[in-house]
Amino acid sequence: MILYPNCKINLGLRVIRKRPDGYHDLETVFVPIYGLHDELEVVINDEMSAATPLNDGLIFRQEGIAVDCPAEDNLIVKCYHLFKAKYPQIGAVVVRFKKNIPFGAGLGGGSSDAAHMAIALNELFELGLTKEELAAEVKPLGADCPFFIYNTPCYAEGIGDQLTPIDLDLNGIRIVLIKPNEGVSTREAYSGIKPYPIPSLKERALGDLGSLGDLDIFINDFEATVFPLHPQIAAIKKRLLDAGAFYASMSGSGSTVFGLFKNDAEGSTDANLRALKQQFATMILLDDTFGEWKA
Repeated sequence: MILYPNCKINLGLRVIRKRPDGYHDLETVFVPIYGLHDELEVVINDEMSAATPLNDGLIFRQEGIAVDCPAEDNLIVKCYHLFKAKYPQIGAVVVRFKKNIPFGAGLGGGSSDAAHMAIALNELFELGLTKEELAAEVKPLGADCPFFIYNTPCYAEGIGDQLTPIDLDLNGIRIVLIKPNEGVSTREAYSGIKPYPIPSLKERALGDLGSLGDLDIFINDFEATVFPLHPQIAAIKKRLLDAGAFYASMSGSGSTVFGLFKNDAEGSTDANLRALKQQFATMILLDDTFGEWKA
């Protein structure tokens, strides 16, 4: 079977507190972006291929963007071993993986890959796991992984794993994703973070967010840390707002920045975006319009 693990953006990201286990409690709104995705093909290998498997019957082939880790550290591979250890009915598979979502970009690509691998194994080997059960199984692989099991707009709290689906109408809204050449490490992003101990997004996120009014309260706390260290990322956000975005933000801990636009009858949005796309031609990951959300 072939799946297309998509990325996500964050509407706001507040860091609430540091936990005793070293993680941070946070709150955010996860929004899936289906237009930018990896490609994951998983095939049952009834007759073991002559190629050497990593172990336990997995043959893993990667294409596309080179990932800066050994194959055994890829979350797809880790997901396979995690599930096979618990569900012995899982047999040998051949995985072909094409990486299109940049890693270290604040888009959750690796977490999405792992979640979609779990979905594939559940279906191919008829494990019969519900979405809730799958979300619990993939949680050890990454805090964002459970979100990609549901893959619908959600308010998230805890370490990002406590999810509440929300009504969010982005139909017809245009999104532009820009990824600068420089990256931001998670350690760097958290190094100067100052927790804000009172959740501020929840009431708005679980209320009438469908109109997309008053998004200014959806602040990404990492911008205060990252922007002074990476002026180019701050400049991209400003340029998106100057081009007419009614909301722009860094996604996750960066370095991708996105802008949301409403089309206007005069065509000024198109004109502004043409100039912006010319300026950041090599950095634009996506220029797309939201359609109907899929289940």
